[in-house]
Amino acid sequence: MQNIRNIAIIAHVDHGKTTLVDKILYFTNQFRENENAGELILDNNDLERERGITIVSKNVSVTYKGVKINIIDTPGHADFGGEVERVLKMADGVVLLVDAFEGPMPQTRFVTGKALGLGIKPIVVVNKVDKENCRPEEVYEHVFDLFFNLGATEEQLDFPVLYGSSKQGWMSTDWKNRTEDFTDLLEAIIKYIPAPEVSEGTLQMQVTSLDYSTFVGRIAIGRVARGTIKENQPVSLVKRDGKVVKSRVKELQVFEGLGRIKVPEVHAGDICAVVGIEGFDIGDTIADFENPEQLEVISIDEPTMNMLFTINNSPFFGKEGKLVTSRNIYDRLQKELE
Repeated sequence: MQNIRNIAIIAHVDHGKTTLVDKILYFTNQFRENENAGELILDNNDLERERGITIVSKNVSVTYKGVKINIIDTPGHADFGGEVERVLKMADGVVLLVDAFEGPMPQTRFVTGKALGLGIKPIVVVNKVDKENCRPEEVYEHVFDLFFNLGATEEQLDFPVLYGSSKQGWMSTDWKNRTEDFTDLLEAIIKYIPAPEVSEGTLQMQVTSLDYSTFVGRIAIGRVARGTIKENQPVSLVKRDGKVVKSRVKELQVFEGLGRIKVPEVHAGDICAVVGIEGFDIGDTIADFENPEQLEVISIDEPTMNMLFTINNSPFFGKEGKLVTSRNIYDRLQKELE
């Protein structure tokens, strides 16, 4: 059984979350010397790169001292509430990243509250201590007050704290004592974040996010809660309403570095992508073929945004854009809804 840690990273917009993950990837040698993926690896969607925000959570995985660390990125906005809850279901610990000058922000409070409510163990990272006018000690006090106000348990309030600069590529337990790399942070993750709790029994895996490939269609992503999932295994898909649909796993992939690699089987506790299951939705359970047991359905906050699509009656009507009919727009929106 592989030693695994599943962590989610929580941060306000622009507090350096994506840079932190980029640097962890470099530190654990996920890139060859001649390979430069550029900055902001996690924000792989054009809008995210342009705005520097994370909307859809991504997974990356690194290996440090024989321990596989799955890093799950969380959206930093209350607007993406459903996404936040689903993502936190995959994690056993969170890294809360705060700016050494600004401190915890209102949007961070929303995601942190959800994480503490689920009983997840936190590690706090005070980032950007290289900036002028930074106030790491005050920020630490603010974070403690925030946790206290959000009803954290005594164990959660006894959180480890690290200081550093993602941009300069170092983290330390003492902000005045600069180190050269990310060793302190990775050691803290292995020491303080628990390994996934695994119960014996038949297969259970909840679909918490999805991906789309033009070759194989929709791909279910989630954490195996119990049992083992194998390639070509017949499984049952338990829908949110309890309806059971028989299906088969065509291919399994686990996260490695920024990409995914094909594997014959995945054990409980790890996060994987399942190819070949038709008609699934977020919150469905992939379960044993003979005796399917449903996992508790994730309640998702109602979306906070409405959109109205109307006919383009501007002076530029018909002059730009390749796909202009309402059917094209409808197809595109349906794909997004999946």
